[in-house]
Amino acid sequence: MAAKDEKTNVMRVLEQYKVSYVPHVYLNTPTTVGTEIAAVLGEDPDYVYKTLVTVGKSGQHYVFVIPVAKELDLKKAASAVGEKFVEMLPQKELLPLTGYVHGGCSPIGMKKFFTTFFHVTAETQATVYFSAGKIGMQVEVNPADVSKVIRFGYADLMVE
Repeated sequence: MAAKDEKTNVMRVLEQYKVSYVPHVYLNTPTTVGTEIAAVLGEDPDYVYKTLVTVGKSGQHYVFVIPVAKELDLKKAASAVGEKFVEMLPQKELLPLTGYVHGGCSPIGMKKFFTTFFHVTAETQATVYFSAGKIGMQVEVNPADVSKVIRFGYADLMVE
């Protein structure tokens, strides 16, 4: 398990922009999935988000941040970014592209900035959780404060 006082790049970036956050550390296992993380945090899965990286027909990459128990609607995602279609980035391409491993991907601190959208539900939530950039670590932050660090929009992105 990670040390409570361990800092990830995501945490350092949030601090650099003077964004307050609460770090959360949990024991990770190879089978840990988002809903299990929400349970460990004692939080409703609607407030714990996962970061998904996609590639569009144009070859551009996009980031979508949605609640862990939900599924990304690829048609809605494509519409949000003005593409004919988007598809999930193959897992083997995630680390070289973003600097993050599967299960530890965060919308903050990627190697390069990509057009990013949070699901509309985040807009009305006081805080949301997402990966701190390392498996076993999450940050809890006000979604509006994330705009101090990265540019992003809100869109309806989930399968109904």
